[in-house]
Parts: sequence; C-alpha cells; structure tokens
Amino acid sequence: MYQSPDSYTREGGRGYNSTVFVAIALLVGLGLTASGPSAFGQPSASGPAKVQGAAEGPRSPAFEYLGTLRAETGTRTVIENGPQGTRTIVQVVGGRFEGPRLKASVLTPAGDWITNRADGSYRLDVRLTLKTDDGAVILVTYNGIGQTTNAGASLRIAPLFETGDSRYVWLTRLQAIGVGERVGTTVKYDIYALK
Repeated sequence: MYQSPDSYTREGGRGYNSTVFVAIALLVGLGLTASGPSAFGQPSASGPAKVQGAAEGPRSPAFEYLGTLRAETGTRTVIENGPQGTRTIVQVVGGRFEGPRLKASVLTPAGDWITNRADGSYRLDVRLTLKTDDGAVILVTYNGIGQTTNAGASLRIAPLFETGDSRYVWLTRLQAIGVGERVGTTVKYDIYALK
C-alpha cells in the first residue's frame, strides 16, 4: 500500500519527511542537468546525436511531367451572395492537352464552378473531358485555389483522371498537380504526376 511522504511522519512511521524527498528530487535534477541534453537524446553543442534507425527527415516528392493544358474560357454566370459565398460559373469552350504520353483536345460541355472566398482567393471546381488524338475519352476533374494577379490569376490545382480505355488506365492510378495562370480568357497549366 502506497503512503505519501507526509503520512510517514504523521503516523510515526519510518521517520521520513518531505525534506528528504525534496533533497532526492534536487539531486536527481542536478544529475540530469550535469549530464546535459544528451540525457534526453537531444543534440549537444559538439554535434547532433545519431539515433540508430531514425529517419533523416521528410522525403521530398518526385514529379513526372505529364503535359501542358491550355483552355479557352467563355461566358461567366455570377450568383451573388449565396450561402456558400458568391459563385461564378465559367464555361470552358475548348483547349488542348500536350504531353509526352498524352495528346488530346478539350471537349464541350466543360466548366469551372468557382467559389469566391472572403480572403479574396477563390476555389476552383472544374470538370472537363479530353478526347485523345487516338480516340480515347478521359474525364478530368480538379479542385484548386486561385489568386488574382496584375496579369490575371495564379492557379494551383490537383487533377484526377477517369477513363475505361486500357491505353490510358495508368492515368487513373495517379494524383496530379498543376501550376498555372489565367491571362485574359486563356488558362494554362503545367501538369505533373506525383511519384
């Protein structure tokens, strides 16, 4: 049965009191201080402590260039002050995807359902269909973030691809990212697959 240090003296037990326990705590604290940061596995001033089997830090992702997507935008429909904010529906009227393994045209209908956010940025929500030069049909959907710039907009996206065509099924197994811009009515993205 555990007894607190004060209960020993109150009950006339072994004669221990809180002074002894405070002294022990101080000695333990001084011992840890004297042994320095290495007692806690921290790097010392002489260099970092090596822990066997420890990771060397986060691994940077690798990318594979998939191609460049260019799209032309058309009419805009604005729905102001809705419960989610102001929405802008932008028609995509055509475009082209050019890459080492994929060459395709943008089919209509296609569009971007933009949500204007309170901080001045906007959320992209795009759906478009590509028809490859060899006849495959590929659905492309992506969300992203846009920021207005002096030239138009800076855009960052995360596309996903869907197709049943066995020649392009490899696209359905990857997560892509895109870095792009809008100047006037033209949108251009460089698209990469995360490896």
